[in-house]
Amino acid sequence: MNEKPPSTSGSGARGLIARVMRAIKREPWSRDEIQTFIQSEVDLDAEEKSMLSGVLEVSETQVREVMVPRSQMIVIDIEDDVDDILKLIVESGHSRFPIIGEDRDEVLGILLAKDLLRYYGSEQAKELTVQKLMRTVTVIPESKRLNALLKEFRASHNHMAIVVDEYGGVAGLLTIEDVLEQIVGEIDDEHDHEEAEYIRADGDRDGKPSFAVRALTRVEDFNEYFDCELDDEQYDTIGGLVMHELGRLPQRGEKVEFGGFLFAVIKADERRIDALQVQRNGD
Repeated sequence: MNEKPPSTSGSGARGLIARVMRAIKREPWSRDEIQTFIQSEVDLDAEEKSMLSGVLEVSETQVREVMVPRSQMIVIDIEDDVDDILKLIVESGHSRFPIIGEDRDEVLGILLAKDLLRYYGSEQAKELTVQKLMRTVTVIPESKRLNALLKEFRASHNHMAIVVDEYGGVAGLLTIEDVLEQIVGEIDDEHDHEEAEYIRADGDRDGKPSFAVRALTRVEDFNEYFDCELDDEQYDTIGGLVMHELGRLPQRGEKVEFGGFLFAVIKADERRIDALQVQRNGD
């Protein structure tokens, strides 16, 4: 680092920003130098350091790194009736849903739960269709930077975007909450998982060590945890890999073996896998 500015009055994040701005007037600092300075500051607590680092990193992070992958998207079919949609809204706890046509590559629009719920119990509800309620979909490339997307979200007031790959196929989706979590950390609500860990030891079952694994766990993280080499070229998440091996969306209680592991689906609905129980074969 070129120079560390002397301590000045002021505390916390605001004081730090003032000191950084005074320091870089002489000679610009690199992003790494600013990160190092942030982490060395004794006036900041861990949460403030994490948030400031997140602000810097969000300008370097691409959509593909944090999006919800295609296989884990909770979607509504254009032909679904209102009762089925209401059930999905209640069970998922989400407020925005992609509306698809023949498959997940054909995203026709976005449904906001509030747009449907405002008619609940009224006479108009009998004549409602998804086509009448869905809003225009925002489409973004995988390579888009999160800071640019955040500006776009704020300007358009659309808080969900569909992510497409270089061939125009749907790769996943991203919400404004996903972007903000890169800055402030995970935003929990009453519908989030009770356990923060993606992988955790879950005692022994049938005499073998068992692990509870969230379906959204990235394959590369799974490989690192278990010191294995499951294929992460085609599928980003363990849930997507399990569905690939079965060739369909499994039901709760179904099991499949591959890569030296036994995977049992312990939580799923008609649209996605939520949680898995995992054991090594031969343990």
